Amino acid sequence: MGKITGFLEIERHERKYEPVAERLKNFNEFVIPLSEKDTRDQAARCMNCGIPYCHGTGSTAPGTPGCPVNNQIPDFNDLVYQGNWEEASRNLHSTNNFPEFTGRICPAPCEASCTLNIDDNPVTIKTIECAIVDRAWDNGWLKPEIAPQKTGKKVAVIGSGPAGMACAQQLARAGHEVHVYEKFAKAGGLLRYGIPDFKMEKNIIDRRVAQMEAEGVTFHYGMAVGGSTPGAIDPQELAKQYDAVALTGGAEAPRDLPIPGRELAGIHFAMDFLPQQNRRVSGEPLDGTADILAGGKHVVVIGGGDTGSDCIGTSFRQGAKSVTQLEIMPAPPEHENKGVTWPNWPLKMRTSSSQAEGAVREYAVLTTKFEGKDGKVAKLHCVKVDDKFKPLPGTEFTLEAELVLLAMGFVHPVHEGLLKTLGVELDQRGNVRASLHDYQTSRAKIFSAGDMRRGQSLVVWAIREGRQCARSIDGFLMGKTDLPG
Repeated sequence: MGKITGFLEIERHERKYEPVAERLKNFNEFVIPLSEKDTRDQAARCMNCGIPYCHGTGSTAPGTPGCPVNNQIPDFNDLVYQGNWEEASRNLHSTNNFPEFTGRICPAPCEASCTLNIDDNPVTIKTIECAIVDRAWDNGWLKPEIAPQKTGKKVAVIGSGPAGMACAQQLARAGHEVHVYEKFAKAGGLLRYGIPDFKMEKNIIDRRVAQMEAEGVTFHYGMAVGGSTPGAIDPQELAKQYDAVALTGGAEAPRDLPIPGRELAGIHFAMDFLPQQNRRVSGEPLDGTADILAGGKHVVVIGGGDTGSDCIGTSFRQGAKSVTQLEIMPAPPEHENKGVTWPNWPLKMRTSSSQAEGAVREYAVLTTKFEGKDGKVAKLHCVKVDDKFKPLPGTEFTLEAELVLLAMGFVHPVHEGLLKTLGVELDQRGNVRASLHDYQTSRAKIFSAGDMRRGQSLVVWAIREGRQCARSIDGFLMGKTDLPG
């Protein structure tokens, strides 16, 4: 341990943001990194606890404390404090293939479970993680890790989101021939087409893809597997061609709001709106799809989670006249009861950077009807609800709305096409049934990981499952495995 009394002497300091007026002018990242000295000071605050809950327990239960990929947080904190950044990078990458992703968009359950969070001053773990990997890239430390010998086995990975990328990279490093099939034009899944560039610029993904290609991973773009898209690959034929197949697509079926007026123009799913802007930023064509734009409009976002926040930030950057966010859940408390919640992830009021850009937030609100004019949405009819989601008489109100974005989450992966053709069993929630023990589906040699298996979740859980799925596939193909979990 470096500075034994660091947590007593040094206050928590987090990364700053560019001013709202400046950052709304573009879609660039706006987080201002700490200096090297400040980052080392923040790392010195780590207490090197006897039982570091920040590590994570490996459990899959909701609210489980700590890091899902089991990052060795006290270890890399100490290495940063000592100035040994290259060793810190090696340590960090031993558990996490893509810390530059998690260092930008993970909600940091590790910080919630930090012992110092008992008095609301956790170590800035996410900031330190991001500083380590960004320094590693800047200094050229992240070279391709090419397997010394090939196994002769071929694996297909369907879906190139964080679960698919992690699975593919681990399998390639084990010496397998890995082919990733992606229906869109570029790799990354929701990281590329869902997360706005102001949260993570896409060159961050591109450099990892280049590393993976140098390690032997082959990416096949514009290649849908299953379904009726022209040129779609038959998944049954694909399964015959490979020694193992990993299903690592997303939970893409969105939760709808089937109320009167839903057919009006101007009401869209968040995942019809967000990918368009990402494509505009990257210069990728929209292929004739009608523009969904917030400029000059009163925008209402229905759904209070991260996707809703992404819609808010994107709408403001497009020039929205106003943005209101509706959440059916009651407003959470400003502060959690530490004695009850710590070290688990607490329910408490959080304000995202996008929400802080000027959105009006309304809680315990149910939308009952959309009202239109000339076939286009113009108003929302809403009512306040109690803790059982029952409407409260006399609390009805209307909101002006020219663009409505539905950001209420996703229910399960799309069943038509790939999953129905393969005939894999689904669980009671409509996700692919696969055991955490080996990630095998009901079909021989077909595995599944990430959101397609567990449902809508965090990028860090996708990376964890992709790594563990790769380990299971390697053991299945070779009879044993040396891949880490």
